[in-house]
Amino acid sequence: MQNTTSYPLQLTGELAPRLSRGLWLVKWLLAIPHFIVLFFLWIAFAVVSVVAFFAILFTGRYPRGLFEFNVGVLRWSWRVGFYSYSALGTDRYPPFTLKNVSDYPARLEVEYPESLSRGLVLVKWWLLALPHYLVVAVFAGGAWAAWTGIGSQWMWSSGGLVGLLVLFAGVVLLFTGRYPQSLYEFVLGMNRWVFRVAAYAALMTDTYPPFRLDMGGNDPPTATASETVPPMPAPVTS
Repeated sequence: MQNTTSYPLQLTGELAPRLSRGLWLVKWLLAIPHFIVLFFLWIAFAVVSVVAFFAILFTGRYPRGLFEFNVGVLRWSWRVGFYSYSALGTDRYPPFTLKNVSDYPARLEVEYPESLSRGLVLVKWWLLALPHYLVVAVFAGGAWAAWTGIGSQWMWSSGGLVGLLVLFAGVVLLFTGRYPQSLYEFVLGMNRWVFRVAAYAALMTDTYPPFRLDMGGNDPPTATASETVPPMPAPVTS
């Protein structure tokens, strides 16, 4: 029997017990400063990922400082998305920081890999991740599938199933003052899937994202050893 371990990326979100009925209507305006900062952070994220690509290719390691920066960008993005139109899970304004904020209701961590496959770095971000891109395009909108759209398309939910369901949750919240729990858990599962794919495509892990919708605010253990892409078998010689 295989041991089950946590996926290297852990995403959590604690739904606020009370949410404003109407604040979500103007969160697009309140979050504009974050959107501006994230625009430039995601440009830096792409540049850092290219540098990391060559570092992994030649050394088999992701430079620790670059890794922590990219984790910070993912973390910041998730906090803003959780506050705004990727979840509407809290009315608490997100902090302007790349660092972990332990008391904020949305958190994200990525386990640092001590070594990474030099061969996988050539194919995992485009070929191996392609099936996941198709799924994420449904969740977050087709433009996400383009590398340049990772941080801009789905994060403020301009399309896709996440945006549609969050809009529905906002309407329910407006009229009832309550966020449907089952809908929240489904939305969190989709966000978790998207971020796992983002981390894998950004070369931050060799562990293949599971094809499973892990719903709920807490991140359950999901990955098994079989979900890590195995090395190519050695050729058989006679």
